[in-house]
Amino acid sequence: MPSSFQLLASGLVGALGCYVLIQQITGRRAPRSPIQLLPGPPSASMFFGNSLQILKSEDQVELHRQWVKKYGPTIVYKGIFWPGGRIYTLDLKAINHILMNCYTYKKPDFITHSIRRVVGDGILFVEDDVHKKQRRVMNPAFGPMYLRELMPIFIEKAIRLRDIWIAQAKVNGGEARIDGLSWLCKTALDVIGEAGFGYDLEALSEDLGHENELSQAFSRIFRVGAGATLSTFIAILRGKFPILRFLPADGDEERMKARNIMFEIGRKLLQEQKREIAPSALVKSAHGLSKGKSLLSLLLRANTSDDVPDHQKLTDEEVVAREFPQMISANEHSIGVLLSVEIPTFILAGHETTGTATSWALYALTKNKDVQVKLREELLTVSSDNPSMDELNALPYLDGVVRETLRLHAPVSTNSRVATMDDVIPLERPVTDLNGEMHHSLRVSKGQNIAIPIVLINTSEEIWGEDALEFNPSRWASVPPTARNVPGIWGNIMSFSGGPRGCIGYRFSLLEIKALLFTLIRAFDLDLAVPPSDILQKPEVVTRPVLKTDPNHSNQLPLIVRPLEL
Repeated sequence: MPSSFQLLASGLVGALGCYVLIQQITGRRAPRSPIQLLPGPPSASMFFGNSLQILKSEDQVELHRQWVKKYGPTIVYKGIFWPGGRIYTLDLKAINHILMNCYTYKKPDFITHSIRRVVGDGILFVEDDVHKKQRRVMNPAFGPMYLRELMPIFIEKAIRLRDIWIAQAKVNGGEARIDGLSWLCKTALDVIGEAGFGYDLEALSEDLGHENELSQAFSRIFRVGAGATLSTFIAILRGKFPILRFLPADGDEERMKARNIMFEIGRKLLQEQKREIAPSALVKSAHGLSKGKSLLSLLLRANTSDDVPDHQKLTDEEVVAREFPQMISANEHSIGVLLSVEIPTFILAGHETTGTATSWALYALTKNKDVQVKLREELLTVSSDNPSMDELNALPYLDGVVRETLRLHAPVSTNSRVATMDDVIPLERPVTDLNGEMHHSLRVSKGQNIAIPIVLINTSEEIWGEDALEFNPSRWASVPPTARNVPGIWGNIMSFSGGPRGCIGYRFSLLEIKALLFTLIRAFDLDLAVPPSDILQKPEVVTRPVLKTDPNHSNQLPLIVRPLEL
């Protein structure tokens, strides 16, 4: 028999369903708002709107692309959690307004809640003055001067991955089938461990039993509960409705164990770094990089500076960010505006997107062998296996390959925002509503959900021309004038977002991707191990490759690697 807790949970979910149904019915009877009058696809379900239509689609990006072609660049569609409609816009003027006013348009709780439960309140999730001050402290750590010193770490880890693949090919007759996504994410995890904290995560090991505790914990977080399941639905409910946050979901216990491990190790790392920033502890590592120059140590230095008033300095708990929300409520008058810099957030932002982006680069290079050959020819003009940052950045075709990969395969496909107050969004292209009235702006109410389609902007034919969906690194030799209005923080694309909340670590990620491609393309001839049509893009927190013929398996990119010299 079901337990009383299960009955209670089922009752609450049923009550929620009734609530949503009532909202749908009353919403249909109420006068339509201006937003509801915007063009868009008809609701596929009175209860779910277009939500199931999107979730069941084999290619969600293409579904939205067809909607935009049919209804225009600014549309609205229904969903179970936004019965009043979700705005979906490619209008660059509107997007610039939303991103520049990032504290008026915040990330919705139903998206961020599940991640925050695990990694805490780091720079990805804090808002307003907390975010501004935290960003100000962190900016120097991601500048070119510091990244130049990190270059040996990027190359060392790339060479370590290269050697593992070569060893596997040797025992398999000169070639090996590998999961490129898994190995590249492990490499990126090791990079952020050493560059971020001076800590060897040991993710790059052929024997998974050699992974250390922190690496295993973080892998467990992403492994548990993957896919569109009941647990995913419950996670969304908990994010949307705080009253339901006691509801259990599969993997909760496993995630909390992993979370506790991460924060405990985070505290140990913090204490080690605090000792190492003392003048007497500044020693050179094997890379020639001062141990006191990891991301964590640089932030600690800023925190201990005489220029920072004592009441604004971080406590150890704030740096690790375990109790951040409670601290704000308990000390908001005495502490002032808090900063929160946390190790789990660094790991999340520093490895998952970079590893995935590099895997998409290899995917594109296997589909376009002529590009792979041309890139290899350019890379082999560098005489050393250990290039400097300046040498990598002086390779134009490599730069074009990276830009084109991030244009076509942005790791995050959509940027979601919710209005925290009533506002008026200007439009570059007026919209004609269902009553035939033309609008040069959108009047939105507090709580309005908005989607910024990163991939559709990056692949818009109006911006990039008729070959917008083709992989063409040479296009970057002459960027079309229409791309100069794209409000992204880098490269006339939206892959790193834009405005004050644009990705702070984009230079770090770009240099790491270039180092990996430099090392791997010089060493291997690469092919897909499956037909290209079998690879689908699976948009979750990060858009990863998945096999059409094996959709229930973990995300993967099967590759055949053949060393050019054995």
